[in-house]
Amino acid sequence: MQLMTYSIEANVATIKLSSPPANALSSQVLQELASVLDILEDDSQVRVIVIQGEGRFFSAGADIKEFTTISSGEEFSKLAARGQELFERMEQFSKPIIASIHGAALGGGLELAMACHIRYVTETTKIGLPELQLGLVPGFAGTQRLPRLVGAAKAAEMLFTSDPITGKEAVQWGLANAAFPDEDELQAAVQKLASKIATKSPLALKKAIELLNYSKHEQFYQGVQKEAESFGDIFVSEDAKEGISAFIEKRQPQFIGK
Repeated sequence: MQLMTYSIEANVATIKLSSPPANALSSQVLQELASVLDILEDDSQVRVIVIQGEGRFFSAGADIKEFTTISSGEEFSKLAARGQELFERMEQFSKPIIASIHGAALGGGLELAMACHIRYVTETTKIGLPELQLGLVPGFAGTQRLPRLVGAAKAAEMLFTSDPITGKEAVQWGLANAAFPDEDELQAAVQKLASKIATKSPLALKKAIELLNYSKHEQFYQGVQKEAESFGDIFVSEDAKEGISAFIEKRQPQFIGK
């Protein structure tokens, strides 16, 4: 593994995204995460998984520079579908996954966090889906999971404005379980939670996860498929090209609606 590490202690596995400063979710990161999950799923000693980021951020989002290497809408749709498949696997994973979020969880970083079963944050963590700021839309099921967690109105506000909320606000909105003053207290709380969950029966935990996901409607799966298609459609627009260029050039985009 080049872009992440993992360790196991007392039935708790900790996965660390290790491509600072942004811990961007490139195709390689997603592939490595899938490989680590394969290993941990087969390890009977692992009962709980924690995902965290190295350095300043949990994950500041997708790898925007990687987007510039893709030219067709079909390839963008395939990229979105691969990310969606991985995050769906996480949500239905046989072992509980806890996101330990500090610094920022933006765009794909928040979509990764929403695929985890539990989210602990620092009070000042920046959390949001800023894709519309770039002339894009979320592609890793963000438009489908966010309303389930915060409600349609709050999800619309976050998407339409691109403004991040704080970790403290995320708890109030139902997007996070608990917020802590700093990263040290966050990590201590996450480890305490993981250790408590690890004492439970692995069979019972697996069944509980299955039951929690049982309420998902077929409309969700239709929605993520539509999101992947839209992700590809929007990426070949003039506005998307302008938004990506503006991001890389660190300037405000000028959208024209084409």
